[in-house]
Amino acid sequence: MKKYSPIIIFVQVCLLLMPVLLKSQPIAPSERPQWFTDARFGMFIHWGVYSAAEGIWKGEPHRHFNNYAEWIMYRNSIPMEEYIQLAQRFDWDEINPEKWVLAAKKAGMKYITITAKHHDGIALWDSKVGGHTLPKLSGTTRDVLAELAKACQKHDIKLGFYYSHWVDWEHPFGWSHNQELAGKVTPEQYNQYWQDKVIPQLRELLSNYGEVAMLWFDMWIPHEQTVVERQQIDQVLALIRELQPNCLINSRLGIPVSNENIDFETLGDNQLGSNYKKHPWQTPGTIAHSWGYNALENQWKSTTQLLHALIGNVSLNGNFMLNVGPRADGSIPYESVSRLEDIGQWLAINGESIYGSGGVDLAPTQHDWGKITYKKQKNGTDNVYLQVYNWPLDKVLRISGVTSQPTGVYLLNDKLKTSLTYTQQGPYLHVQAPRVAPDRFVSVVVLEFETGMQLDKEVVAEASFGGYSLRGNNIIDHLDAPNKVRFDGTRPEHLVITGPTTLRWKIYVDQHMVYNFDMSYSNQGKGEASITLQASDTELTNELPHTGKIVVEPNQDYYTDEFREKPLGKITFTEAGYHEVTLLIAPADGEAILFNRLWMEKAKD
Repeated sequence: MKKYSPIIIFVQVCLLLMPVLLKSQPIAPSERPQWFTDARFGMFIHWGVYSAAEGIWKGEPHRHFNNYAEWIMYRNSIPMEEYIQLAQRFDWDEINPEKWVLAAKKAGMKYITITAKHHDGIALWDSKVGGHTLPKLSGTTRDVLAELAKACQKHDIKLGFYYSHWVDWEHPFGWSHNQELAGKVTPEQYNQYWQDKVIPQLRELLSNYGEVAMLWFDMWIPHEQTVVERQQIDQVLALIRELQPNCLINSRLGIPVSNENIDFETLGDNQLGSNYKKHPWQTPGTIAHSWGYNALENQWKSTTQLLHALIGNVSLNGNFMLNVGPRADGSIPYESVSRLEDIGQWLAINGESIYGSGGVDLAPTQHDWGKITYKKQKNGTDNVYLQVYNWPLDKVLRISGVTSQPTGVYLLNDKLKTSLTYTQQGPYLHVQAPRVAPDRFVSVVVLEFETGMQLDKEVVAEASFGGYSLRGNNIIDHLDAPNKVRFDGTRPEHLVITGPTTLRWKIYVDQHMVYNFDMSYSNQGKGEASITLQASDTELTNELPHTGKIVVEPNQDYYTDEFREKPLGKITFTEAGYHEVTLLIAPADGEAILFNRLWMEKAKD
């Protein structure tokens, strides 16, 4: 046998351990979420004892309108001793967590979060603390979390655990919303639950499954509004940073996202982003409606809806974690699989525009054809990805607010990067689009910029087919806009003008041109109201007659405020360049004008 010196052995051991040692080193809080923001797309898995109920208990469907099947124990008032019998339905000969990982990878997802313990309080692993666990209840020695962790490592997928810390229906002192009526759990008793179950189980999750990329908590209101105390949350934070310093923590732990230990904000269930956020954030979303498997599910979302959700979030610097709810045999419903495969095929071609991408600092609703994502390349250049939901019928893709000239314009799915013809006038860029959309879901056009991209964030965007909609959300100094009312189901978004008010917009005119203007408004008052429109040294004054009501549905006494179109006249712009359009609205004393928009388009010869 060949002998080695102790020094050589020591060096060899150090070399073997070096990747592990380096991996375990804490990184700066600001750098922790980097993999998360690069990944952008992940899988949520809701799977537990509730999966075997399939949304039905003793022939009765889920009693609550939200149909979240994982809540069936609470909603249908199922006694725990009966609920746990559902574990006997699990088919361990069919359950294979690696299939979940392969489905996620095929879909282009980069991480998985599984419900290690949901509100029913039953752990998926054979926890040494607490009462019931799925392995014990179903008579298996298998550890689904260990198998999932191994499969994730094998296929290069990050693994996270969902853990319900606030709500627990299994522990006698855990929180159940019904205790608002019963009032049986004291702070001292709740702390006993915390110390006896929450902390030991989190220690198991953080110690027994290798690297844990994320702990996903589920308290959707601030902890001050619950039984959970701040020192208990701090105890959880200390434990995570001790055992897995680089593990990400979401904002549903119960403290603000501004806390340095909170790595990303979790929006409401299926709540998509509406504005750009600088900090990392994520939407948890469903493919259908329920999170856990529901046999009566009939609200499946289309691939297009789900892609729009992902792209829209990325354009606002956010992530999208899409849920699947496997059955008690581990199988994922076909509708979910088909959507995941569609998205995966799209990302295989267009993933460059999603992974590691963010958005540009333009209004979220800037373009009516879709969204924009953005990524700085390693060589310092900028790539802008035009995510075209609605391929232009006139074959002109209109981009507004980009003032720098691109050095390349091409379709992302074109490996040859064949140049597309384009013209640019000031902040308006027109790309000549191919006759047929290159993708059946969302087509992507790439703009390349060598020296960085310059934006004009104030200019009014050009609509499809041309024309400009001057609204309350694109006025200059829009944060100082009068009271804004969003679309309420019958009335469009509008500004409520209760006194003389001047609104201003910035536009760009590319040549000597005559424009028509009209206005959409509602006037429910009886007095005299007027507006004065000014642009290019021209002033147009008009009265705003009473508009009255409009019937929403017949024979139901169902009426709403009518918004009418009023032609205002023509204005000639004699010089190309930037111009300001101002509108002075003067309601009658004590009355209001509801302003919807101005519409400006080139006059026809």
